[in-house]
Amino acid sequence: MKILVGLISLISILLVTLAGPLYKFGLVDLATAFAGFKFGVFAGIAALVLLVIQLLFKRDTASIGSVLTSAALAIIAIAIPLSMMNSAKNVPPIHDISTDLVNPPEFVAIAPLRADAPNPVEYAGVETATQQRAAYPELQTLRYSQSKSELVEATKQAIDNLGWKLVNIDADKGVIEATDTTAWFGFKDDVVVRITDNSSERLVDIRSKSRVGGSDLGKMRRVFMTLLMSWMGFWGISWVLNEVEMINWIFLALYPF
Repeated sequence: MKILVGLISLISILLVTLAGPLYKFGLVDLATAFAGFKFGVFAGIAALVLLVIQLLFKRDTASIGSVLTSAALAIIAIAIPLSMMNSAKNVPPIHDISTDLVNPPEFVAIAPLRADAPNPVEYAGVETATQQRAAYPELQTLRYSQSKSELVEATKQAIDNLGWKLVNIDADKGVIEATDTTAWFGFKDDVVVRITDNSSERLVDIRSKSRVGGSDLGKMRRVFMTLLMSWMGFWGISWVLNEVEMINWIFLALYPF
């Protein structure tokens, strides 16, 4: 009984944790990887049920070490997918967000890299904009007094610090494009920053879009927050953000998602 419980709990955690790397390296498609999540949850539940049966009727075959190990593996295998499902319920089902919903920054250099992506490079449209306004009203065009060259340099430094791949930088146009690749599944999320002159200030707009998936589970908003935090580190928070912006982004940093 102890061996059976241990084996099933091990299978459950392997089904969940290996789903990402198997997809990342092209060994399975996304549907198969997510199926691994589902069966991992089922296996985890089965392991916990068998563990309870073992403790009730076969206590002499159980050791503290084996019980704790099997329970931990099964609980983790169940918790990871359920946590992702909970995140999906708490965010809008969108994968393309922008601080400018009327004239979103365009992907130019990145466009050919997305040629085979399920999600097209074009902006998702009015329905997505409506959902974003309702869920993330704080995502708006940012206004800075720094020069365009300073903002371009700050953005480049932020991208380097975050480990994103810099795809294109056009200092004259104030456009920077980059790609963030997730460690687990290897999902690619593209980011474009557009800096434009507006009298004595600069307008900074950011757009981020996932290449696959209907919902980004709130990832794109985290990309925004991460980039803004990195900008703050470049200059110092008191210089870069005004009071309202500071409150908004501290809220984003603390809000669980």
